Amino acid sequence: MKIILLGAPGAGKGTVAKQLTAIDGSVQISTGDILRGAVQAGTELGKEAEGYMKRGDLVPDSLIMGIMEKRLQEPDCQKGFLLDGFPRTIPQAEALKGLLVKLGINFDKVINIDVPRDVIFDRLCTRRTCSNTACQAIYNVKSMPPKKEGVCDKCGSPIVQRADETEEAISHRLDTYNEKTAPLIGFYEKEGLLKTITGTSSEAVVAEIKKSLGI
Repeated sequence: MKIILLGAPGAGKGTVAKQLTAIDGSVQISTGDILRGAVQAGTELGKEAEGYMKRGDLVPDSLIMGIMEKRLQEPDCQKGFLLDGFPRTIPQAEALKGLLVKLGINFDKVINIDVPRDVIFDRLCTRRTCSNTACQAIYNVKSMPPKKEGVCDKCGSPIVQRADETEEAISHRLDTYNEKTAPLIGFYEKEGLLKTITGTSSEAVVAEIKKSLGI
């Protein structure tokens, strides 16, 4: 499958993507992962992106598209891929459209996961992440706590609340999403690719996605 996953921070895109990759071997691709991978690999694009990232600046679209072009041509994308959290803006969506034409790639669907704001707030305020950058396992103190409080089940490292998951930060992230990323819903609706799924359970969302793709 080749799909884009849209949805506000905390809508469950990452969880849904992981469940979908298990179906047919498609790979989950997030902009953050791509940028970190390019930096670690020491590619020219990665070195350029690293400068922006270290300064805390946004990486320019032209750089992101260059890195994305290389990533989509890697062998593991042949079975399919799920774009998680990309594109984020209309200009990125237009650049991606041009890139896909250039690479001869067609998308199956753009899935918009619609979750009420109060549910997202609750999810993100209670979310905890493994502090080990090589692990990054995610927990929820309410619905999916670690076996031992404050300790990652997988690697034993401390689990922490991310700085961008405080109430104030979450509110800002959701406002930014509504302003910059939500317009993508209209963009892909016009393209005839959009499928909006309302649900707070990742299993229910995955079932709806499979149904819409006929798998």
